[in-house]
Amino acid sequence: MEHWSDVFPLIFLPFKLIVLGIGMFFAIRWHVERDNEERAKRRRQHEMR
Repeated sequence: MEHWSDVFPLIFLPFKLIVLGIGMFFAIRWHVERDNEERAKRRRQHEMR
């Protein structure tokens, strides 16, 4: 039987990549949405002038 440390990288690395990928997706999405809201806010202020 293999020792758990032989199998650990095979389980941990894909899990780590999935978690980091999901985190990066939501971080990018949050920044894009915030930028779009800021642009819309500036556009509304510009139209009021």
